[in-house]
Amino acid sequence: MNSFQPHITVATLVEKDGRFLLVHEVAGGEKVINQPAGHVETGESLIQAACRETLEETAWRVEVTAFTGVYVYQPRPGAGVYYRFCFAAQPLGHDRHQKLDDGIIEALWLDRDTIAARRDSLRSPLVERCIDDYLAGRRLPLDTLYQHPWPLQKG
Repeated sequence: MNSFQPHITVATLVEKDGRFLLVHEVAGGEKVINQPAGHVETGESLIQAACRETLEETAWRVEVTAFTGVYVYQPRPGAGVYYRFCFAAQPLGHDRHQKLDDGIIEALWLDRDTIAARRDSLRSPLVERCIDDYLAGRRLPLDTLYQHPWPLQKG
């Protein structure tokens, strides 16, 4: 029996003036475009992870306002399975002193038409799907998610 190791990730949809905050990054040796996204770390909530990843990858502080859904993706047979918890957020401010994560080339603000024109450079089909669900009005209340408090670490 194979052991199943899911990848629990978050992504953030930040929209301002009809444009979305995205990252131009190097992944798997290729330059791709993605939402600010990444893995959840031990001890943090999904919302904390979404805010942290957005700051680390774009230098933008955000406030998460809604949950847009869970997206499951396997890039190819035998590859890991990614569970993406996607959140809508509003921008609070840019920190020009924040160093971007390794692999991040730049943060971009792109409109939906430009994103569609650059479809071949998107990291996964989830990038467009999350945006389209957001544009269709999908907003679930944040209390849709419940996370039991993490146990206190001994030591």
